[in-house]
Amino acid sequence: MALIPRIAARYAGASRFPRHYVASKLRRDPATAAIMALAVRCGGFGRVVDLGCGLGQFSVTLLQAGLATEAIGLDQDRRKLEEAGRAAGHQRGEPALPARFQQVDLATSASLPDCDTVLAVDVLYQMPEPAQRRLLEAMALAARRRIVIRAFDPDLGWRSHMGFAMEFLNRIMRDDHGRSIRPLPLASLAAPLEARGFRVTIAPCWAGTPLPNVLLHAESSA
Repeated sequence: MALIPRIAARYAGASRFPRHYVASKLRRDPATAAIMALAVRCGGFGRVVDLGCGLGQFSVTLLQAGLATEAIGLDQDRRKLEEAGRAAGHQRGEPALPARFQQVDLATSASLPDCDTVLAVDVLYQMPEPAQRRLLEAMALAARRRIVIRAFDPDLGWRSHMGFAMEFLNRIMRDDHGRSIRPLPLASLAAPLEARGFRVTIAPCWAGTPLPNVLLHAESSA
């Protein structure tokens, strides 16, 4: 993707980990190509609320590609949000992008900003079940047009076992033993969105990886 070097340049002033992480994520994560392709098919995502945005690479990429008109990134990690804000600002001659990033605990947030598209990549399954269900309801109320979720499917046999094992190892490497992942069955993710009038489609989002990732796309029927 010719766009990736331009995005990477926006993070050139970041510390070492964000620089390498963003470049690797954009090149290797199947979610990048899947989300960009979906945005093209939809004619753009309009105003995007990016949940668990981290370093903001999805928001920045959609804006840089002209596939979003505005982005609001929400995350709990203040340092990542600061890096995201710098990347969206003036970097190496690139014009500033219409993005803002806010520190929010999504597990306790009661509402989300109104938008055209809610984007949530690898967010829900890291929350307790009640928080996931609250957030799904908040997504359905906030999104005028669509909701895009990269989800962990717990019912894919060996892929799911591999996903659980990799998440466990990642937590050991990060010395984060306090949280376990709780991916809801896909039917449980879809049900509250369908009840709010969204049409839900689900497609594989693992490309050449052994992971159980899928892309859930909920389109408003209104």
